[in-house]
Amino acid sequence: MSLNKYKGIFPAFYACYDKDGNISSQATKDYVEYLIGKGVAGLYVGGSSGECIYLSVEERKQTLEAVMEVAKGRIAIIAHVACNNTRDSQELARHAESLGVDAIAAIPPIYFRLPERAIAKYWNDISDAAPNTDFVIYNIPQLAGVALTLSLFDEMLKNPRVIGVKNSSMPIQDIQMFKRQAAINNKEVVVFNGPDEQFVGGRLIGADSGIGGTYGVMPELFVKLDELLKAGDFENAGKLQNDIDEVIYTMCSANGNMYAVAKAALKKLSGLELGGVREPLLNLADGDEAVVEKTVSLVKIAVENWIK
Repeated sequence: MSLNKYKGIFPAFYACYDKDGNISSQATKDYVEYLIGKGVAGLYVGGSSGECIYLSVEERKQTLEAVMEVAKGRIAIIAHVACNNTRDSQELARHAESLGVDAIAAIPPIYFRLPERAIAKYWNDISDAAPNTDFVIYNIPQLAGVALTLSLFDEMLKNPRVIGVKNSSMPIQDIQMFKRQAAINNKEVVVFNGPDEQFVGGRLIGADSGIGGTYGVMPELFVKLDELLKAGDFENAGKLQNDIDEVIYTMCSANGNMYAVAKAALKKLSGLELGGVREPLLNLADGDEAVVEKTVSLVKIAVENWIK
């Protein structure tokens, strides 16, 4: 089975709200069309950037349905389906498979510190609910509170549907270790670089692709960065990474949540109306407009400098 469809730029899709804070199917469709137009390889829907932890099961279904209405057959779609319990996660997995997504993904169970055998069962039970769909492990220990160990990875590689890891841990060595461990098990996997600010480092050490929360505000820059790396132009890739990181550091300097900044910047860059963020995430506060303006300016300058 070829995994080439998973190689490229996968923006972590933002939750799209109307003026009342409800999921907007139309805004979701508009945003999908916008990202497809920028040349992305696929979308990662319903993850951290999609504010999944603060959406109901029905809202997550509504979002994915709107995404698939536009994207199906055009780009690859990975649907993150993890909830705080197995039953809801399986419901989302079955729903995602019924819509024809390419893969589902899941973080480990959160809050309670469970043994590895419980985490493996949780992931495999979710995967069993979508028996004809690829499965991606989402490793984000800084938020989930538990890391994907090599012993747990070995156990999960026994599942033939496991085709990759979305690795959002900060040490890029983890990427190398997951690739090495898969090779030891004679299995091909795709490792997605997670931390956007070290995309180049992650790719150079072995990541095949990238899923990122800031790709959505500057997709053309990450598409260009991917092209530079594939062409072996590491010098320019490093320079573009630095320009991208300036955007990221600026977005993170606001009082409001970074995704609130991203959506406000997108409105100015593209005219898209994606709403704010859902509480308890903080929306933009006094003084944050300057951060949004600087973000927009940095993106425009970088696009002008790099996109020919």
